[in-house]
This record gives sequence, structure tokens and C-alpha cells, in this order.
Amino acid sequence: MRTSIRTAGAVTLAAALLATACSSTETRSGAGPAAPVTLGNIRLVSYSGCDDMLAGLRAATAKNVGPWGLGGPPILYAEAEARSDAAAKVGGAAPPEHSTTNTHEAGVDEPDLVKTDGDRVITVNRGVLRVVDTATRKVTGTLKLVDAEQAWAPADLLVGGDRALVLFSGGGIIPYGAVAKRAPSPGPRYVLVDLSGEPKVIGSLTPDGSHVDARMVGSTVRIVVRSQPRIDFPDLGPDLSDNERTRRNTEVVAAAPIEAWLPKYELTSATGVTSDRTVDCERVSHPAEYTGTSMLTVHTLDLSQALAETTPISVAADGDTVYGTGSSLYVTSNPHWWWPRPIEPPIVEEAPATTPTVAATPAAAASGLDPAPTLLPEPAPTPSDTPSPATTPKEPAEETEVHRFDITAAGAPRYVASSKVPGRLLNQYSLSEHEGHLRVATTSTAGQNSSSAVYVLDSGTLAERGRVGDLGLGERIYSVRFIGPVGYVVTFKQVDPLYTLDLRDPAAPRKTGELKITGYSAYLHPAGDGRLIGVGQEASEKGRTLGTQVSLFDVSDPANPRRLSQMFQKDSGSEAEWDPHAFLYWAKTGTAVLPLNSWTGTEQTNGVALVLDIGDSAVTRTGTIVHPKPKPVNDTRLAPYDPGIRRSVVIGDSLWTVSDLGLKVSDLKDLADQAWISFS
Repeated sequence: MRTSIRTAGAVTLAAALLATACSSTETRSGAGPAAPVTLGNIRLVSYSGCDDMLAGLRAATAKNVGPWGLGGPPILYAEAEARSDAAAKVGGAAPPEHSTTNTHEAGVDEPDLVKTDGDRVITVNRGVLRVVDTATRKVTGTLKLVDAEQAWAPADLLVGGDRALVLFSGGGIIPYGAVAKRAPSPGPRYVLVDLSGEPKVIGSLTPDGSHVDARMVGSTVRIVVRSQPRIDFPDLGPDLSDNERTRRNTEVVAAAPIEAWLPKYELTSATGVTSDRTVDCERVSHPAEYTGTSMLTVHTLDLSQALAETTPISVAADGDTVYGTGSSLYVTSNPHWWWPRPIEPPIVEEAPATTPTVAATPAAAASGLDPAPTLLPEPAPTPSDTPSPATTPKEPAEETEVHRFDITAAGAPRYVASSKVPGRLLNQYSLSEHEGHLRVATTSTAGQNSSSAVYVLDSGTLAERGRVGDLGLGERIYSVRFIGPVGYVVTFKQVDPLYTLDLRDPAAPRKTGELKITGYSAYLHPAGDGRLIGVGQEASEKGRTLGTQVSLFDVSDPANPRRLSQMFQKDSGSEAEWDPHAFLYWAKTGTAVLPLNSWTGTEQTNGVALVLDIGDSAVTRTGTIVHPKPKPVNDTRLAPYDPGIRRSVVIGDSLWTVSDLGLKVSDLKDLADQAWISFS
């Protein structure tokens, strides 16, 4: 998952705007902490060969098979889903001072829809890559990557020197001009583009799976992909019991070949030659316990080289969140959402037995998958099919699995260690590596009770060194930020406690301060000199969200955090609340920029860029930037244009803003229009 942060965020933003207008925030009741869970380390080992791998995967997967195969019934469910110095122009003038993508860790680039090196702005928008010269403010290169009817396909960029990697995270992508030549790819597609002249495709990687995330250090990109077993379960019809369905599906798993689990991918060269590849059994590892229902694969690409090989490695595990530093790549798996459903109880043989019976196997209760309620009509229950209180499935404990890989050497990463911590991560900002330790912030929920904690793990072994808990009893984490030896955690239900944590002693982390205010911060950004910027929602005392707020906190005294200033925009929401790439802070001038959408009561207004001045003690509004309205699109096959501003970049003394329609260049000081670069 990464669950797609863009897809999920769009849903979140729309929901926030509606909630602002007409509803209160949904929260869990209860004020008690969740019961603590202590979990040991997990040792990953390699399979000795394909036979060993097949036996292990069959056995593990069989334990997680249910009446519908792997997962719930297949019905009615919609899926929710820096340019280096060496690349500078030889003998040319240095590029103008510029901002870069707002990333979690310095020196570790993250995919986004716009990149700049000061001399160029590179964007990918509606399936088209464009290169804009910042001096002339003209488009100097255009490359159409998908057909116009697939303009909906979400895409991001990573750029190194004169190479760009375009990451299409969704499935069903057809390359431009290839409609008659090949079928849509079943998963994501990564396209390598040469930017040295007119942009041209020089290779692509198409894995069979779903995109999780990617990170780039120098010119080396690591891409994480999640795949599931390719097992075709038969249509067993409506007349069989769940027990019989499960039994027959287990037989299907027992006969599945190794190819059902081995991750597959396609490599396409610059000449268009495509080769099918499979990860070797010897390059797949597994923990002592695993479900067999998911495989993580890490592909390694060097943007300075031809796309000849990706040196992939795989782990028999699940994953949805990626966090990277200059030396480590972490992949974590959040616990699955869990919906209880009735299961058939075991049948107890009574004496004298008149009819042979077979005990039901409640495989779904032990599964790590997401059980889902059965929505199809079922036959009338017989006495032996009637559930009893003793057979009600118990909700599994929430726990997050963490895998660390060493990426200091070229080529494939090296597995280091794995572990588990109780609870659920919010996002990658819940993780932070510092001086040989990994800090992990999670929320644990048991019944109606919840609380949050920060765990400190040794980064070499991922063994627990210390923890600080009981943060936000009855609440959940809304944002986290670690800055050196200090941590900041925001929880929310009706008010926003901002906790400050002293993490200098890994064995004895402790809470040092707490600030309670209405609303919450969904994203925290360091502003230097003991200042912290918070972007989120203001709320009533009962927890009803009211609109976007940007707060300036004084955290210079860890025991006494204070809010110095607040900017509040009623009935609004910002993409920066769920995607930090949308937030820009230019420390040189104290300028902050974020997209803003407002709700008028009847419709959502077009998104603007809200420009703020962040002073030592106040947040003040500088103004807004608006892009032109789009012309109507009469072709119903095409996705409508969105004039809402998504990103902003500082280049020299100018502020560049990006939407579906184009790029606007404005004066950084007074926001006066300087240029409009249309994408039409």
C-alpha cells in the first residue's frame, strides 16, 4: 500500500472538506491504554533452493486459505488505493539557488511530480513529461508516455543528471503508440528517459505486482514492489459450505508450482526489446513465521547506467511503508485492517455418533489477511452451522514488522535485520534513524482503548533498547517528527496534545512536555531556532474539524512547548496535510507555500497556493496564487483538467507553481505575475 498516498490522500482531502462543512470528526471512544505487547526479533534466512522455497511457501499459504481463496469474497469492494554537482554544466554558470522536493531525510530523494536543478524544471503531468528552461521560461522538450485516454494514470519523477525515471504507480498502463502491440501492464511501470536532448525513452521496468515506494541516493534508485501469489482458485458455486470451500482451495495451493510465488518483471531496452525475468529462489529470504501471501521485492537501478539489470532481491513478507537514509532502507508492514465475520464452529462428536462428521477449520481467524464480511446470500443454517459465543474470532494484536537493508554498497541492498513493534504506523515520518538507533512511533488499539508509544531499536539488530508509552490515551497519532535527539508526536481526538520527547538516552526515552490545543497538526516541519511549523485542521472543543490551520510552535524549551501564532482558514483543506511534498518552506525568506482547497457549502473551489510569511513569532498571510480556469473538455473519454495548484518551487527570486494546466512564475516578494507556461 503504499496504498497509494496520492489516491488515499485525495479521498482524505475530500472527506475532510465534507466533514468541515457538515459532520464531526470520527474518533474511537475510550480513554484506557491498549495492552502492551512484547515481541522478539525475527530472523530472516535465505531458502536453500527452489524445492525448499516451494515447500515453505505452500505450507505457509495453506494456513491462510479461506472459503474465497486468499482474502474475502471477490464482490462489491472498491480498492482504495537533486541533481548532483557532477551533473552541472561544464564551464557554465552555476544554476540559480533553488528549492528541492520536501523530503524526510536530507540527501535521500523521493518521487514527486515536479523536479528542478535550477536550470530546468521537469514535470510529469497527464502522462506527458516536459522540460522547461528556467532562463527563457519556455518548454524545451516534451515526451508523451501514455495515450491521452490514460491521462488519469498517476506518475512521479526521480531525476539524476540528464536521466529521469518516471514512476507510473497504477496498473493497466499502455505506453504511447503501443496500443496495438501489447496489452496493458498488470502492475506499475518505471520508464527511464534521456533528457540530454529531446527527451526519449531508453528503457523500462514492468514488475508483476503493486508499487510500494522508491528512494534515490546519488544516482541509485531502490524501488519496492509488493506481489501476491498467482494462484487461480476455481469457482466453487454457491452450494458448498465454507469448510468445503476452504478444503478445496487448500488443495489448489498444495499443487501450485514455485512460479506462482516467484516475483516476475519485464525489462525493455532502448531498442524496444523486452525480456521476461524472474527473481531466483536463492535471492529470496523469509522470516521464521510468514503467511506466504505476499512478497516484497527491491529493484536497484543506477540512473547513470543503461537499464540492463535491476539486481532484485525479495523477502517473503508484506510491506506498505518505505523509509530511507543515506545508508539504510527500511520497509515496514502495518497490521491488516480486520473485519470480524462469522465462522463455522468446530463440530464436537457426541456418543453415540450416528453420522461421521468433519471438524470445521476456522482458517480465517488465524489468517494475517483482511477478513471481510460475507455479503452474498447464504443457505439457512443448520444446528451444526450455528455460531456460538465460544467461536467468535478474536481480533489479532496490532503489530508492525520492520525490515532493514544496508544500501551503502552499489548494487542490491544487503539484508541486516528484522523485528516487530506493537501498533500501527501513521506514515514514514513515524520512523527515524539517528546515531545507530531507529525510533518508531505507533498507535495500538485494543477494543475501544488506544494509546501511542515511541520505541527505540538498535539499528544493527533492531532489538528494543527503550520505549516511552501512554501518549494520547484514547487517541491516535496524527503526525510525528524526529529532529536529532528530540521527538514530537501529535495525537488527537477532541484536542491536540503536542508531546515533546527526550531521546538522548536510547534506553530511557522520556516525555518532557505537553501542549494541549484544539485541532491537530497533520504535518510538522522544522523551522530552525527552536521553531516548529504545524499544518493541519482547527477543531471545536468536541473535535469537529473547522478548516485549515498553520501553527508556529516554540519548542526551544522541551518542558514547555508553546504555540506562538496560528493562521486559520475556515472550511478548507490542504494536500500538505497528507502529502508533505505539497509543502514548501524557503528558510532564506521565511516563506511557506501550500495548496488550499475551500468548501463553500455547495461546491469545492479551485485550489490556490496559499503563501505565508513565517516570522520569529508570527504566521502572516502574504497572499494567494491562482491558475487560469481550464477550457471545457468535450471528449468524455478524457479526464477533466484540474486548475488546482499542486506544488511550488523557488528558483532564484521567483516562485513557480504547478497545476494540470501549466506553470506560473511569480515574484517571490510581492507575488506579481512574471510568466505563464501552458501545458496545452
